Amino acid sequence: MKRKVNQLKRRDFLKRTGKTALATVIMGSIGPRILGAISYDKENISIPKVLLNNGVQIPILGFGTNTLKGNIGVRSVSDAISVGYRLIDTAHIYGNEEAVGEGIKLSGIERNKLFITSKLWVADAGYEGTKKAFETSLNKLGVDYLDLYLIHRPRGDVKGSWKAMEELYEAGKIRAIGVSNFLPVQLDNLNSYAKIEPAINQIETHVFFQEEKSYPYLKKSNTQIEAWSPFAAGRNNIFNNPTLAAIGEKYNKTIAQVCLRWHYQRGVVAIPRSSQKAHMIENLNIFDFELSNEDMNTITTLDLNITQFPEWE
Repeated sequence: MKRKVNQLKRRDFLKRTGKTALATVIMGSIGPRILGAISYDKENISIPKVLLNNGVQIPILGFGTNTLKGNIGVRSVSDAISVGYRLIDTAHIYGNEEAVGEGIKLSGIERNKLFITSKLWVADAGYEGTKKAFETSLNKLGVDYLDLYLIHRPRGDVKGSWKAMEELYEAGKIRAIGVSNFLPVQLDNLNSYAKIEPAINQIETHVFFQEEKSYPYLKKSNTQIEAWSPFAAGRNNIFNNPTLAAIGEKYNKTIAQVCLRWHYQRGVVAIPRSSQKAHMIENLNIFDFELSNEDMNTITTLDLNITQFPEWE
């Protein structure tokens, strides 16, 4: 009887494939479909990197931390680093910067091996508020610089915030600055007065919301697209989707891995979140197969062109 992949549980899959979980990246012919230039960290990390518009490199696959707080947050971040993640994403509004910082400390890894992101919340918008909020985030994380700092939402005094962030960038306190949840028109407005163009726009994008407007806009611009919810937080029953399951069956991959591979081949930086070490490893195991053009086109048909997070609008 033909096996139903949508019945293949993530942990069952890992029992069979755990030995190859941290697979060597095989680029082959996929390079031209990646938006940024790709390079490799030779020191045990197999995650490709994208070249941002200021020359800084960011891993194309990272670890999200929203909702991971307290001891769970500490352990999750430490576990993620231990299995190979180097991009760690947090935000002031997540209320977990201290836990993320403790997890980093517990991991024992050198600071310069990591790419740490945090975000400015709306309540702190404006020039002075941004400077103060940034220092607060540094202190909570226990670091003396950030690799990436984002305006979390296009609200409040964005112009004042951006000026402060540009100064922090020029002072060497941030390696790259960007935004989150900005529409193309909002990015155009920011760029009308910015001295430094945003390096990243972190937005909701996944198979059910493929950003038919923002994706091509960002692809043509110098601003890298990053997905803050690559699995739609499990909404719309994504982990039981028959179309994604059928594609996964072709490659002996899970739905989660198909989704992340789809992001990767579109050149999108993705930051999946999990408190389970097995799932963290599973999410890294996407570099040993390639979705065909037919598969990519099939996934395009899943686009509902509507947010799966209406509470954020």
